[in-house]
Amino acid sequence: MRLIFLAASALTLTLSASSASARADRALTDFHESLLTLDSHLDTPASLVLPGWSIVAPHDVHADYTQVDVPRMKRGGLDGGFWVIYTPQGPLDPEAARKARDFALMRGIAVREMVAAHPDQFAMASSAAEAPRIAASGKRVVYLSIENAWPLGDDPSLLRSFFAMGVRMAGFAHFRTNQFADSSTDQPKWDGLSPLGVQLLAEMNRLGIVPDLSHSSDHALDDALRLSKSPLILSHSGCKAVFDHPRNIDDAHLRALAAQGGVIQINSVYVKAAKSNAQRDAASKALEARFPEDRALSVAEHADLLAQRREIDRKFPEDRATFDDVMANLLHAIKVAGVDHVGIGLDWDGGGGVIGLEDVVDLPKLTRALLAAGHSRDDVAKIWSGNVLRVLTAAEAAARQENQASPGA
Repeated sequence: MRLIFLAASALTLTLSASSASARADRALTDFHESLLTLDSHLDTPASLVLPGWSIVAPHDVHADYTQVDVPRMKRGGLDGGFWVIYTPQGPLDPEAARKARDFALMRGIAVREMVAAHPDQFAMASSAAEAPRIAASGKRVVYLSIENAWPLGDDPSLLRSFFAMGVRMAGFAHFRTNQFADSSTDQPKWDGLSPLGVQLLAEMNRLGIVPDLSHSSDHALDDALRLSKSPLILSHSGCKAVFDHPRNIDDAHLRALAAQGGVIQINSVYVKAAKSNAQRDAASKALEARFPEDRALSVAEHADLLAQRREIDRKFPEDRATFDDVMANLLHAIKVAGVDHVGIGLDWDGGGGVIGLEDVVDLPKLTRALLAAGHSRDDVAKIWSGNVLRVLTAAEAAARQENQASPGA
């Protein structure tokens, strides 16, 4: 009889603990869903041009490598963010720049066509104030951003056309130095921003576009910190103190960014030192040469590309980072820059994703981890959208002030 009583007591305790865990999970889900969650670097526009791919259909990251679609955004509680017009860097000559301009314009049009085709799911946002209203309506927020300003050629005023399209954030360079700035991963040419890059920064300030210094060199960041009339953003970067990589930012620059009012949006790429794999690197490079990012693929070519990627993963497994590595960068940035100057920009569909944070379905884990680390609900709300929207609001205010001061400009 005593054994029966003890077993019943143990079962009661187990059921009670299970019930408490379920209530805690429900409370976390409710809180996460109550937040306005924006990611500052969604490379998902690249998926929009894949043959037969639909943003409103469910996809599997392990099947087609994509990480964002409407069903997964709903499951992960992602309200939207900045959808990227990315152009892979090419030759610095007029003909290549014209082709890049057309490519970038068409990529922006693809995003706007996505919104037009699914007005029940998406809405374009043109100001910081619009994001909460769009999310409250049950739609996903769509700001546009530019990654790599190379398509602007030698004419920073072309940025006005992209602003009219919806661009509210713009970066200067990508993996290679271009006409506007030195890249953090290439040889310097300008020792920071070029003279044309200084003009481009001024155009961003005049329009109310947030200057994005991710991918640009530390000296370019220094120039922008000194010259910009509005706060800067690093839309998808990490911390050198956690992983010393040129794409990441050191503590001194983190503090300078915060002092200027800016924000670092933590990436899920370059979050830890990976073991080198020369065979994987060579195979991946060969695959990129066969299927360049700026060329449309047929259905058969896309299927071939996916098959080849799976074969590379099978033969040469990647040394992958983990959720804990992302959190290490996030918590370090908060410690150094302060909670008012840190956000989320995980580089989905552009190389992002780690073990435990595979696609946007996993985003509630970040909310859970931040709360577990002792951050308040207000802190978490700032990290998920409050800080990036504050920076956009400041860019809008600086533009109004400048345009009022020189209305004829």
